[in-house]
Amino acid sequence: MADEVILLDSLPSMFGMRVRIALAEKGIEYERKEEDLSNKSPLLLKMNPVHKKIPVLIHNGKPVCESLIIVQYIDEVWKHKAPLLPSEPYPRAQARFWADYIDKKIYDAGKKIWTTKGKEQEAAKEEFIECLKVLEGVLGDNPYFGGEKFGFVDVALVPFYSWFYAYETLGNFSIESECPQLVAWAKRCMEKESVSKSLPDPHKIYDFVLGMKKKFGLD
Repeated sequence: MADEVILLDSLPSMFGMRVRIALAEKGIEYERKEEDLSNKSPLLLKMNPVHKKIPVLIHNGKPVCESLIIVQYIDEVWKHKAPLLPSEPYPRAQARFWADYIDKKIYDAGKKIWTTKGKEQEAAKEEFIECLKVLEGVLGDNPYFGGEKFGFVDVALVPFYSWFYAYETLGNFSIESECPQLVAWAKRCMEKESVSKSLPDPHKIYDFVLGMKKKFGLD
């Protein structure tokens, strides 16, 4: 019997993008259900009653929540193609560490860029670039964070690339001038069909952010 795979998702979510990329890398067929996060579906509330957030992967009726956990689950279940995590324990631990760093540092600093103004926004931009430079150091001269192969940390970080235009436009700064190596890496990732088809147009993200700013009175 074929696997039934359903993804509860929202197009602008960088966390949802991670799961889309992982599924595409593995060549897994799935049904994607777009969630209206202002009016969450009964299915989402049932499948993720704790956090009530997307993404949720439903595999043969069983839910898996939280994007990095979902990506690891996908990697473990569908081992036959495109391994995302290293096979050795230490490199695996390092990959998980940097993915966690992305969630705790890059996401928070990026969010502050479009939700704040003045000195607070300047501090957020500084923090964001500082964190990206740390990741540039981790990348080094490798084509991907996984070395020669696209892997777990690449999947964790590259969705943010679709948000760069919104951050730059609203924050009035250039990420490429500060972190050229990282932007070159992102463009390299975008040459992969699994990535380019999973990431929305940056202008759509910008419009989404403008809508969020208006909704929450952040103009």
